[in-house]
Amino acid sequence: MYRAVIGLEVHLQLKTRTKLFSACPADYHGAEPNTFTDPLTLGLPGTLPTLNREAVDLALMFGLALNCDVSGPTQFHRKNYFYPDAPKNFQLSQYDRPIARDGHLEVGGERVRIKRAHLEDDAGKLLHPAYAPYSLLDLNRAGSPLIEMVTEADITGGEQARAFLVAVQAIAQSLGVSDATPEEGKMRCDVNLSLHKPGDPWGTKVEVKNLNSFRSVERAIAYETARQTRVLEAGGTVTQDTLGWDEGGGKTFVMRTKEGEADYRYFPEPDLPPLDITPEWIARVRARMPELPAQKRARYLAAGLRESDAETLSDDVGLSRFYDEALGTTPAPDAQKLANWLLGDVAGLLATRSAPLEASALQPAYFDAQESVLDGFALQPAHLAALVRLIDEGTISGKIAKDLLPDVLDGHDPERLVQERGLGVVTDTGAIDAAIDAAMRADPATVEKVRAGNAKALNALFGPVMKATAGRASPEVVRERLRAKLEL
Repeated sequence: MYRAVIGLEVHLQLKTRTKLFSACPADYHGAEPNTFTDPLTLGLPGTLPTLNREAVDLALMFGLALNCDVSGPTQFHRKNYFYPDAPKNFQLSQYDRPIARDGHLEVGGERVRIKRAHLEDDAGKLLHPAYAPYSLLDLNRAGSPLIEMVTEADITGGEQARAFLVAVQAIAQSLGVSDATPEEGKMRCDVNLSLHKPGDPWGTKVEVKNLNSFRSVERAIAYETARQTRVLEAGGTVTQDTLGWDEGGGKTFVMRTKEGEADYRYFPEPDLPPLDITPEWIARVRARMPELPAQKRARYLAAGLRESDAETLSDDVGLSRFYDEALGTTPAPDAQKLANWLLGDVAGLLATRSAPLEASALQPAYFDAQESVLDGFALQPAHLAALVRLIDEGTISGKIAKDLLPDVLDGHDPERLVQERGLGVVTDTGAIDAAIDAAMRADPATVEKVRAGNAKALNALFGPVMKATAGRASPEVVRERLRAKLEL
């Protein structure tokens, strides 16, 4: 039985206004090709790099969140290679002095060690039109600041790899260092994988490049594990290659023979001096750091949330921000009931409107209460909290709350809706008794079943009573009066 040994290389595009080594704007998304370039990006002679201070701060913050050592000297090196999307014919990266090193991240009770995280500038992008005998080059992305994080080979399968990437994405988004959106190319992953039998040395490593979704990572690991197993069991040899991933075909393919460090001819960048990361610098960066997902998860668990709900909320910046604002209203709603509504009823209603929960109006810091955020949705944290409180206080029933939710999602105050529509819970026993009497007259057979000892048949009378009161009757009072009427 062969065992997989897996390490990941994760590339995160940093959220800075300008590129890593020039003043060229970095927010090129949606722009026409080759409109976000400058002489340095184009690799023109005589240009000199100027390091982006904010990129360094964000990399330090990310390293601290991964429990890395970020102190002391760090230095940039030229990594030399020729690719058509790299005009300089070298990449400014870091070699033996990365900005962060020797960290770890706990995922699902397992520790994944972080070997290093370093800064580098991104390459451009090659476009390959279908059936065309040429490729196109877009250099808008060239020079954008990246963090490349390299793990030790502590991962043993696709599921663990996916969980690790979800945790890294949550950290990057919580810190605000990166959007970390694979679909936009702002989070990319390479997989290094080899097989061996327990007790034997590790096998030959292959690298699967530029996987742009967590699902692709998981599928590529499964495929490559099976492929290498077949090769080894047939007496063959795994070669050290760089592989691509064919998403449609669900298989890897050889791109090129893997380069080694000597092929890159690393040498220190002569136009950028080494940086000394001082304790004072680290303290300033640490003071900027918001609450991390693990800290948030612990806080939610302490508030009484189920573990699955605490994990869902803590891993999503927009959801947790919305949830925290709703939970912070006065008086505070019940924490678990609020989570139930947010992750259950609200998510379900948004799904019927073809709007994913994370894309809805769940980021209160970024919208005006009077404006639509997504196709007319303007859900307010205070309004959802008020809806939960109205149920807890017995002012409205759960059914009434569900009926009101579409209007609340569109920005209406549930307390005002209840008042204007006269939707408060009916607790008048006279009106409830009248509805019970009518239900008993309409269904004498069920009345006899209940009196004969079939307690479950009581529900057949409960429904008509609630319907007769338009769902406004207090369920507790209805059940109490039903039992009294039937002498149970």
